[in-house]
Amino acid sequence: MVRWTLERGLVAAFLVMCSVPLSLGISAGFGDLTAAAQNASISSIVVQGNQRVESETIRSYLTFSAGDAYDPGEINQSLKTLFSTGLFKDVRIRRQYSTVVVVVSENPVVARVRFEGNKDVESDTLRSEVQLKPRSVYTQARVQADEQRIRDVLARQGHYDAQVSAQVIPLGGNRVEVVFQIGEGIKTKVRAIHFAGNDAFSASQLRYVITTKRTSWLSFLKNDNIYDPDRLGLDRELLRQFYLKNGYADVRILSSNADIVAGDGG
Repeated sequence: MVRWTLERGLVAAFLVMCSVPLSLGISAGFGDLTAAAQNASISSIVVQGNQRVESETIRSYLTFSAGDAYDPGEINQSLKTLFSTGLFKDVRIRRQYSTVVVVVSENPVVARVRFEGNKDVESDTLRSEVQLKPRSVYTQARVQADEQRIRDVLARQGHYDAQVSAQVIPLGGNRVEVVFQIGEGIKTKVRAIHFAGNDAFSASQLRYVITTKRTSWLSFLKNDNIYDPDRLGLDRELLRQFYLKNGYADVRILSSNADIVAGDGG
């Protein structure tokens, strides 16, 4: 009974000892196969989903070529490069044996750009300001930038509460029409101009120095009564030069502030 137990223990120990190198051999074999598959060269690159952009153009954006070893790092870099072109709203790259398949979904092309609701600013003026043009590629980032650009243009004309939103109308054939809907709101005009700390010169004298003017019945002739932050910056410099010219070398224009007063824009 004891001998049988010892023999069984010896046999069991022998089997365990023999199984170790066998398992290591199998694991090493699978590791070699995986590494070989990972580093296998790319036999071809297939492009799918493109309609306007040529397949060869898409391949030119890739950071790898047929014959190169497959590298996940290069795949990720190629994805970033393709997205950065702005031509595609989606890009996927997958591996099919030794072939790399690039699947793209193109951004639509702008067929027309229209402006609705603008009265004080001409459509031609806005059209020259926006990035989106007929036959350009539509992206969400560009339309958002154009919305802000239109707001900036309207603000220079005194429309600080203007509302701008873009409506995108599909036209088929992966083309879109972009309509910027604009609510100009009330024009912000300068009602009064005040100065503080001016001991040497009166407010009336300083008002003649600056370009911004108070609203009057003659304002429509020059349009200089519209509140414009850029003009306010110019006025600060004009005041500084005026004081320097009159012998005040240490003059400082500390600040220029505007208070928006609710009303009818007058």
